[in-house]
Amino acid sequence: MFRKRNQNVVEAKGRIPYWIIAERLGVHENTIQNWMKQEMSRDREEQVLSVIAKIKEEIERKGDS
Repeated sequence: MFRKRNQNVVEAKGRIPYWIIAERLGVHENTIQNWMKQEMSRDREEQVLSVIAKIKEEIERKGDS
């Protein structure tokens, strides 16, 4: 079977839509989905994970309000 690529990004992303992540990174949603087809470089992975963490922080802050 196929080896799952970028599994740590998939797990961190959870239910956050790709379009929100893409918007924060300044790229098109399709770009993110294409990145997910191959193992990302360490720099790109860190960039995506950082954006996901910031989005989650915002979600938590809104939940605390």
